[in-house]
Amino acid sequence: MDLFTIENAIAVLTLTSLEIVLGIDNIVFIAIIASRLGPERRDTARLIGLSVAVVTRLLLLLTLSYLASLTSPLLAAMGKSFSGRDLILIAGGVFLIYKATKEIHEKTEKHESELDVAGGAAVVSLAGVVSQIVLIDIIFSLDSVITAVGMTNNLPVMAAAVVLAVVVMLIFSGAIVDFIEANPTVKMLALSFLLMIGFVLVLDGAGHHIEKGYIYFAMAFSLSVEMLNLRAAKNQRS
Repeated sequence: MDLFTIENAIAVLTLTSLEIVLGIDNIVFIAIIASRLGPERRDTARLIGLSVAVVTRLLLLLTLSYLASLTSPLLAAMGKSFSGRDLILIAGGVFLIYKATKEIHEKTEKHESELDVAGGAAVVSLAGVVSQIVLIDIIFSLDSVITAVGMTNNLPVMAAAVVLAVVVMLIFSGAIVDFIEANPTVKMLALSFLLMIGFVLVLDGAGHHIEKGYIYFAMAFSLSVEMLNLRAAKNQRS
């Protein structure tokens, strides 16, 4: 099927926009994890992580029959049936909750994170950070690709939208990473977002779906308030 038609172009733009919105969670996670590395290695971790996101999404698109099987009941517990997708979402949600809680604990209970003391940044390896990014990429890729499959059955359209969305994320993620790292209060807010997203993933996997629109509105509202706080603090200092 020809990709360069008006109908397919509209489908690509629509799906790309949706994929970018769905990728916000991923960018926040990458920003938090990459900040644990020294400045000279953050861009490397970010680029590798998002490059893996492209590969993961494209591989999942090539296994549509496998994705369909992930939505079929796999096991039953406590009167509920769980599919492979449900179990992956629950595991990913628990992982995010753990990471966000651990980071928040370090920021609130210690005057200095172990990563902030002299030589601390060397404790965290690039491979370790990238492996965590890859792990969460798989979780977010699964949700993102299943959404794409639900919107169209045109594989080239889905592939084009996925690649374009990750390219946009690559362009803007660096600025987001730097901004979060430069503003400790924004970093705490981002960690709170990760905590919320983790709970949402667990609830979704357990069969309690929450519309993403509510989540993104809450994130946008909280971020807007924080931007006003930062501006007010800047005005007071000047």
